[in-house]
Amino acid sequence: MSSDHEQQRSRLSGEHTEQPSDEPWADLDLTLPHNRSPTGIVSVVECVLVELTHEDVGAEFVSTSVAGTKRTQFIAVDDIGQRFKKRYFDERLGWHETTVSREAVREELVNRLSRLSLDRIDEPPNAEPDTFRVMSLHQF
Repeated sequence: MSSDHEQQRSRLSGEHTEQPSDEPWADLDLTLPHNRSPTGIVSVVECVLVELTHEDVGAEFVSTSVAGTKRTQFIAVDDIGQRFKKRYFDERLGWHETTVSREAVREELVNRLSRLSLDRIDEPPNAEPDTFRVMSLHQF
């Protein structure tokens, strides 16, 4: 019994000495294309929705093409995570903002992160990849 307790204390001590990530959402960034499975993408999106609801963070999807850069941002509006502000930026049209449901955010993120880069076949080889990241609201 004593050895079990000592092993647990030792394990906990080791956990405290490890360097934790600065932000719990730091590894929720993706560059497209990626090699995540459909289940992995859903898992990432669910984690993102939790972070958006409980932290002062937003999620941003950036797509660059010959038509310019497009940004879509999601920020939680309420504390229960059922409504989100969706901000969309197109270089030609500027910013557009609307409020959407959690289900709409989930569906859009799963679709965007699941798609293959087939729509970018005509892009030059040095074109910027599509990116997705979660970041602090003050970075928006």
